[in-house]
Amino acid sequence: MTSSPRLYGAVSCALRRLLAVGLAVLASAAQAATGLVELPASAAGQAPVAVFYPTDAAGPPVRRWQFTLDVVASAPPVRGNGRLVVISHGSPGNPWVNADLAIALTRAGFAVAMPWHLRDNSDDSGDAGPVSWRRRPHEVSAAIDAVMADARFAPLLRADRVGAYGMSAGGHTVLTLAGGRWSPSALRAHCLAHLDDDFAACVGPAVPGLDGSWLDTPKRAVARWVIGWKLDDPTWYGHTDARIAAVVAGVPLAADFDPATLAAPRMPLGLITARKDAWLASRFHGEAVARACTGCEWLADIAEGGHGALLSPQPRREGRLAELVGDPPGFDRATVIPAVNAQVVAFFERHLLP
Repeated sequence: MTSSPRLYGAVSCALRRLLAVGLAVLASAAQAATGLVELPASAAGQAPVAVFYPTDAAGPPVRRWQFTLDVVASAPPVRGNGRLVVISHGSPGNPWVNADLAIALTRAGFAVAMPWHLRDNSDDSGDAGPVSWRRRPHEVSAAIDAVMADARFAPLLRADRVGAYGMSAGGHTVLTLAGGRWSPSALRAHCLAHLDDDFAACVGPAVPGLDGSWLDTPKRAVARWVIGWKLDDPTWYGHTDARIAAVVAGVPLAADFDPATLAAPRMPLGLITARKDAWLASRFHGEAVARACTGCEWLADIAEGGHGALLSPQPRREGRLAELVGDPPGFDRATVIPAVNAQVVAFFERHLLP
């Protein structure tokens, strides 16, 4: 590893210093407002794209999904630093749950493109899993195409050094873009070997977790049967895009990757992990990538954070999904997340700007 993990727990002097540095990085850029344009799908089978970008315009906040966002709808863009970052949301997510990071990036001068991953989002999650994972990296490439084809943005951006950030299934997306190859059968082997320890990752959020009751035995039996059937595909999948020059994977799903393909990524790769992740056990996913990758940058290991720590603004969820993405007791979201976002901004500044 090129940098040791920064451990975020209780508020400490080290964390305050880190936050101060991060805020100084953001303050050093022109504090432009953030504009929002939503690009419709340009063709059948292509995803709509939300674009956040620097603007000098003022306007009322915008309501999207559960949130009121500090952005200006359809504002004229202004030149920032000339670079684009694509954000790939998790499953079942949407662009709005990454709005705070997108706004932090725009205030540092970046434009941000966030595709709605088809049938793997908050409106429709029917393809969540390998079907979507095969398609998602191509949707990131299509999002770059869509922004660069738009007359408002093309004169202000260069597409030769694009960044990509993804969380959870989005983390899987950017690991693929970094050169990793994955296979459904590799996930099947992992799940059959570690079902109890990584149950939510293997069965998804629709199935109640193991709780020590007599129901655990039939849950395991059904899970093993479904996993053996649905993940019976030994094909190795991948997709790269020469325009993408740096990626950050937050709490990524990663147990289905060939570790050798992530040992020396084709670009700078930053990692964010959360020690109390109840959906993707970190030792099998993000930490496994960190162990395999000799040149990665471990940007943050969030000591008290769960799987949903990086969702900001934080969505309201119910039932099993709320259990998997809710904040564990003791997690100081208001302090930690701005500091982590500042780390992500600084990473892209280091690797995308001259």
